[in-house]
Amino acid sequence: MNLSHFSAVLLFSLFTSVVFGITQRSEPKAMIRFGGYCFALFVGGVIVASWLMYFIKH
Repeated sequence: MNLSHFSAVLLFSLFTSVVFGITQRSEPKAMIRFGGYCFALFVGGVIVASWLMYFIKH
């Protein structure tokens, strides 16, 4: 099984967001909301960083 860098980042973001959601909030609805927020920040940060690296290279 070969993962691309992007799919590896998505898996890392998913698992990390689940852990952050569970450990940082006490109610189930807040856990899901915070986990989704962390996942969106991880993925958004990766996309922004990848575009920055693209423009630096070119």
